[in-house]
Amino acid sequence: MMRQSPKSERMYFSGKYLSVRFIYNLLIPVVWFALYVVSLFNEKIRLFVSGRKQTYSILEEKVNPEDEVIWIHAASLGEYEQGLPILENIKKDYPKYKILLTFFSPSGYEVKKDSTPADVVAYLPLDSTSNAKRFIDLVHPKLAIFIKYEIWPNYLKALKKRTIPTLLASALFSKRQIFFKSYGSYMRKSLNTFQHFFVQDENSKMLLESLNLTKVTVSGDTRFDRVTKILSRDNHLDFMESFKKDETCFVAGSTWPEDERILVEYINSTSESLKFVLAPHTMKAASIEKLVESISKPVMKYSELDSGEIAKAEVLVIDTIGLLTKIYSYADIAYVGGGFATGLHNTLEPATFGIPVIIGPQYEGFKEAEELVEKRGIIPIQDINSFTKLMSRFMDDPSFQSETGQINASYIQSNQGATTRIMNHIHSIL
Repeated sequence: MMRQSPKSERMYFSGKYLSVRFIYNLLIPVVWFALYVVSLFNEKIRLFVSGRKQTYSILEEKVNPEDEVIWIHAASLGEYEQGLPILENIKKDYPKYKILLTFFSPSGYEVKKDSTPADVVAYLPLDSTSNAKRFIDLVHPKLAIFIKYEIWPNYLKALKKRTIPTLLASALFSKRQIFFKSYGSYMRKSLNTFQHFFVQDENSKMLLESLNLTKVTVSGDTRFDRVTKILSRDNHLDFMESFKKDETCFVAGSTWPEDERILVEYINSTSESLKFVLAPHTMKAASIEKLVESISKPVMKYSELDSGEIAKAEVLVIDTIGLLTKIYSYADIAYVGGGFATGLHNTLEPATFGIPVIIGPQYEGFKEAEELVEKRGIIPIQDINSFTKLMSRFMDDPSFQSETGQINASYIQSNQGATTRIMNHIHSIL
């Protein structure tokens, strides 16, 4: 079999790269049209589409040609929480700069558009060549920071063309990702546009180095810096003081129906002396009402709090957003939802309070959950039986409960410092 010459191989891979690039750019308007059609029937997609129609008017109104801009991009709420410590430090250290924060998902933008330290908040338009050019021309950032997984080839190409320093912060790579597949040449090339990578672990660094990307720092995860700050703020809630009193309190946060079926079965059947707080992921009135009606013990919704009756309630359902983190400070045991079907939610917030954390069985890919399960600070359950046994052990053995929680507190304390490492690099740029 005749072997191709190096020149032929280069031409082959170059042609393959151009083909993928052509297909990628061709698909962007097709995807946009499809999303527009779906938006007619789906509320979340409707926000995704309608919000992007406002992006350029927001930028034209709030970003002036003479502004010095730092652009931070996060996919959704979780990535925003990772980027927040960086955003706050930039705001403090560089007050003359205007900070633009963009989101890909409605679950980030719609929650944080009016409650963030950023000066300007907008959706990121889809990654077409024309959008990238228009966006970068309007924003003219001095520095761009992408959080965790956000790799958009056309935006990155436009940034590199203008020699704008671009960082990827709190990044996490695995062999499963397209960058490390034989067919991932187009996305691999996009990685070359980053000036520096700040990754969460050594494995991510090794994977990048296998692609000859050497400007990599193992900085850790900035979320540890954020959740540690929670301990020093005022977490007092009058209604929780009245509700909990001196009893053991179990708090379940960001729960889905799959979680709630197990939790409600336990609540309705247990004879343990416990106070329960349920904070569902969805705030839809019908879902909240269905949950409340399924509970046979004295139950009260947050929206219907009665200061004279709350102490008599055994179960409190939180039907509003923004309180969960403070509520975790009252928990003796926490449960974090999403581990049965939809994707695990934030386990670091309850863990920082030094309490045991229970989750569902599907936690692969959530680095901190994987590590804390191994250390036995987070304990996964499979069903109502395993949950009941675990709860009985926590209630019967206070030392086991305390030691499990301490594992979580120690883990978080030992993983601080990512923000400082990233800010030191930013100081060398600005």
